[in-house]
Amino acid sequence: MLSKRNENIMIRSFENNYPDISKSAYIDEQSTVIGNVKIGDDSAMWPQSVARGDINPIIIGARTNIQDGSIIHVTHKSDYSVGFSVTIGDDVTVGHSVIIHACQIGNRVLVGMGSIILDGSEIPNEVMIGAGSLISPGKKLESGFLYLGSPAKKVRELNDNEKNFLLYSAKSYVDLKNRHITKI
Repeated sequence: MLSKRNENIMIRSFENNYPDISKSAYIDEQSTVIGNVKIGDDSAMWPQSVARGDINPIIIGARTNIQDGSIIHVTHKSDYSVGFSVTIGDDVTVGHSVIIHACQIGNRVLVGMGSIILDGSEIPNEVMIGAGSLISPGKKLESGFLYLGSPAKKVRELNDNEKNFLLYSAKSYVDLKNRHITKI
């Protein structure tokens, strides 16, 4: 939901592409959303987060939170790259100061603070990426595992409690964004 303070929010078009933001999403007035970006129901962009869809699309699913200082960007097609968009699924928690660049992220994923996910990588459903991890370009992770390190390596299978936590985390951020919306 765009607030009454709508005029202060950094949402803008780029070359005839205007962000498509669900009415139930929360876009903090200190975040930036540019161009071909779609943000799903009950999702949130927290302060200083950026989604810049200027040269390829960015799609953010439902109940997904992009926390403070995180950056989402894409690549263009050239002699050096096939060009990649960004897709982030439903019920995803993206921690503080994460860089998501030109990659695909499935549903029920947690990306730890300060992690970097690079071009052409694929994160499937039900994955946890530990804080400060680096997912190298083109890396394809396996569902149901914890990944740690730089470059990230598969550490172990997620247990049922951790898989349940993925949904809990997403829901808790939906609840928090609703509290922020009621303050407007």
